[in-house]
Amino acid sequence: MALRDASHIWANPLRPHYNVGVSDLGLRRCVDMRCNWDRERLPKWECCCVSLLAQRAITPVEDEKPLTPQMETSEAIDQAQNTQSKGFHMDLNLLPKPLSVTYLSSPPGNGAKVRVAFQGMPGAYGEAAALKAYPKCETVPCEEFEAAFKAVELWLVDKAVLPIESSVGGSIHRNYDLLLRHRLHIVGEVQMIVNHCLLGLPGVPKEELKRVLSHPQALEQCDMTLSKLGVVRVSTDDTAGAAQMVAASGERGTGVIASARAADIYGLNILLEKIQDDDDNITRFLIFAREPIIPGTDRPHKTSIVFTLEEGPGMLFKALAVFASRDINLIKIESRPQRKRPLRVVDDSNKGSAKYFDYLFYVDFEASMAEHRAQHALAHLQEFASFLRVLGCYATDTATAL
Repeated sequence: MALRDASHIWANPLRPHYNVGVSDLGLRRCVDMRCNWDRERLPKWECCCVSLLAQRAITPVEDEKPLTPQMETSEAIDQAQNTQSKGFHMDLNLLPKPLSVTYLSSPPGNGAKVRVAFQGMPGAYGEAAALKAYPKCETVPCEEFEAAFKAVELWLVDKAVLPIESSVGGSIHRNYDLLLRHRLHIVGEVQMIVNHCLLGLPGVPKEELKRVLSHPQALEQCDMTLSKLGVVRVSTDDTAGAAQMVAASGERGTGVIASARAADIYGLNILLEKIQDDDDNITRFLIFAREPIIPGTDRPHKTSIVFTLEEGPGMLFKALAVFASRDINLIKIESRPQRKRPLRVVDDSNKGSAKYFDYLFYVDFEASMAEHRAQHALAHLQEFASFLRVLGCYATDTATAL
């Protein structure tokens, strides 16, 4: 079976680039996943730069082996938590300044800890997911999802932990779009049970609350409790940011929905716990890195891919059949219209021209790229796909326990 050029399938890891512009990140390819053929002319995926990665001699650190700059992040949070037992009297200036798309800078660090970016302020659920994946890491807050992607690309952090879907709210479409815009690799996942808490200033009972601040999804997920309280709901960018606003304002009639960790950080009291309407409220986070994990077969793996299909009847059926015929279990399939070329025009002489959305298909399947059946499936899929890229191949037994 002929296999077309596969160099575009695997994303490019990044190298440091210090004079970075928005339109050109100055990226270089240092990993090229390519196809070597065995005696039966079957594809075998392997990394041609394993020796290069081995020569890099990254210094071992706690939790993993990354390096990166420092900032007042986890240490500042720990210091803040130790001052909170008698109410809010900490200096908010001790908390790290979140990175943003317009503010991406950090002094070089000593590489003593893994630095992990998350979206939101300290105390956000994303930070809890980062600490679950890397318990001794240094967490770095980011204002936007894209800032976390860029922080990894620019070597300001080692990893990013970002949400991709919720059992209650569904998929995080923004991060699906950013997956294609940035050349990072999925290297793991974290599943977090989200327990929302109602927080208030010390000494304020829940009956005195007139309004409650939080992220729109958190407000929606706690609809029953908020309806019983009869409070006004105010949307904010993130839950922990809302907690910081309440703590800084000192408004007694204002509460917030956030995590118990946010209550500790910002000196707020927990008025009610587990106020979400659905007890099984689980969010899945993905771990992103500059370089892919070299897949193995010693334990269960998951592979994430994205592809588009050529025009024709039954193309999606044929694409999915390449997995079923090889006994590969599909875990998830997500479709997103292409932004740059959303419409596909099909000429029909009898009915005129028809316009359809042109879709990207994101698929997760249970197999390692080190397995022949996965290699053969993707080689077969290329016969129907106009675009195909492997987003990551990673073990499924890491940082996933609830």
